[in-house]
Amino acid sequence: MFNSRNPVYRCPTGAVQNGIPVHFKITMPRDLHCSAARLIVRNDQTGGEQVLGMFWCGMNGDNYEWWECHFCPSEPGLYFYWFSVDTWRGTLKMTRGFGGEGILQESARVWQLSVYDRNFKTPDWLAGGIMYQIFPDRFARSDKPKTGVPADRKLHENWNETPDWEPDEDGKITNSDYFGGDLCGIEEKLGYLKSLGVTCIYLNPIFESHSNHRYDTADYSKIDPLLGDEKDFSRLCTAARRMGIRVILDGVFNHTGSDSVYFNRHNRYAEKGAYNSKNSPYFPWYTFHSWPDQYECWWNFVTLPSVNELNPQYNEYINGRDGIVKKWLNLGATGWRLDVADELPDAFIERLRIAVKTRDNNALILGEVWEDASNKMAYGKRRRYFWGNQLDSVMNYPFRNAILGFLTGANPADMMEIILTVLENYPPQVIRLLMNHIGTHDTERALTVLAGEPLGGHGRRWQSATHLSKERRKRGLRMMRLASLMQFTLPGVPCIYYGDEAGMEGYRDPFNRACYPWGNEETELIEWYRKLGAIRGACSCLKEGSFHPLVSIDHCLAYIRKDENDSLLCALNAGTEGRSISVPYEWRYAEPLIGPAPDTNNALFLEPESCTLLRLKEKPVTDQNAESAEEPSQPVM
Repeated sequence: MFNSRNPVYRCPTGAVQNGIPVHFKITMPRDLHCSAARLIVRNDQTGGEQVLGMFWCGMNGDNYEWWECHFCPSEPGLYFYWFSVDTWRGTLKMTRGFGGEGILQESARVWQLSVYDRNFKTPDWLAGGIMYQIFPDRFARSDKPKTGVPADRKLHENWNETPDWEPDEDGKITNSDYFGGDLCGIEEKLGYLKSLGVTCIYLNPIFESHSNHRYDTADYSKIDPLLGDEKDFSRLCTAARRMGIRVILDGVFNHTGSDSVYFNRHNRYAEKGAYNSKNSPYFPWYTFHSWPDQYECWWNFVTLPSVNELNPQYNEYINGRDGIVKKWLNLGATGWRLDVADELPDAFIERLRIAVKTRDNNALILGEVWEDASNKMAYGKRRRYFWGNQLDSVMNYPFRNAILGFLTGANPADMMEIILTVLENYPPQVIRLLMNHIGTHDTERALTVLAGEPLGGHGRRWQSATHLSKERRKRGLRMMRLASLMQFTLPGVPCIYYGDEAGMEGYRDPFNRACYPWGNEETELIEWYRKLGAIRGACSCLKEGSFHPLVSIDHCLAYIRKDENDSLLCALNAGTEGRSISVPYEWRYAEPLIGPAPDTNNALFLEPESCTLLRLKEKPVTDQNAESAEEPSQPVM
């Protein structure tokens, strides 16, 4: 009766610009004797509802009839819609079923229409590229002497040691052990990153801090002394840019460290911080319930006092003419990843966008959001990340859930639905820049998820002692090929978490943050990643091509990416038995880039836990049966 992802029923599909009419069409069974139909649209911002009468517009075969209307959203925002029809059974409500289809029953599930500003643009340079996330202390260590390093830091001599995980004598986890990875070390490895096809490095925080993760910023204006200095940073950015690689930074603007020049709880700094004096210039940045010891802090961590992002002085310090955002763009960065974006006020993000884009309109603003960012609710408020004046894109945790879920036994149809929902709800210029990761510093390593024992509620001691057996590791490496193939071929930009390509494993922090295993890599897996990188560089459809679901059943997923120049068919079997799937007729002429080609009956056989990637050749279809060949489903983007 209706399918929001099919342009026959809704055109255009997906997110739309404001001011663009959207054509809605439903088909009703004749035996319901429908006498009237209506489209009801609710503006999520105002709560107001608009009722649009639909017009009868002809028969759909002998047993169905068409009703249609147009709706033109004038302003960016979220709109939710459903249908109401008058029948011999009374007035019925059509709501959303599985896969965007309409069902004639009362339901809380309705359709979403995302509307973005017609002037919303995102940077071109990242589309079709590859990101690489680096935890700076653990990627590569140069021989450059470390100067100005505080004496209270522990520096591991052995690069291959396990990071400290046990509490200290006071029962605290201090994250004060370091391995000495630095910016010069990253620069020395640019050739390696280039061999993977990397076009963007995302650095976890690099500013002066007093923990190895550096999310407790001590001074936004300085590079942490273990990592180097401003000259090292600028040299890294310049050398990377010569290789076609750009660098984006982690902006932790929701909180600072308590051990910082701004708060100064431990009197490390000579200048008075907010903890030391109410006359400190930084005192208005923070919210004290009872000064100095009771204050707002991030998730109740007293080491992470929250800032008031809308405080004029703080906002100017970060986003002003001579602020932190522009300082590091001036020194070579090409964008920012915003930590805990759902905890940053809209007005702060909007001003940050102005600061970034006035300095460099091609700079990237990427947000950390774990859910569907198009309709995200945070602290009782709907977020407006994609309306056109905030984020360019986000970290794509839903795709991670779909990829790893599919490969660990979840229903393929449900996992495909996760993918299709994101593609339906996000603007196309956001989709092309999605950070498609399968692991980050905040999650278990993908290899461990795919082949290890589930984490469950196990603590650090169990995590430290639990490693993949030889057989589990062998299977995990095989499954990593499937996971990375999906990661590299779904819409968006794959982001490799450093060392995933080398076969690193590990549960949660700090075991997922161990040092890159230089000299002990899984070289065959690295070559696999290089192959995927080369394919991304050669196939234009992976840049902004449309996505067509093909198969999502019986442990198998298959889909097609295509543009005017190129078509790829990706098929995966996550099961332990071989599966045969049928592919559209024209794919019998496809070139297998990975795995086998289809047989002459259009059947593609997938071995257990295997994958195939086909590229369609430019060859005319001449078979007499070609006209009756089934087409793949309509694109959703």
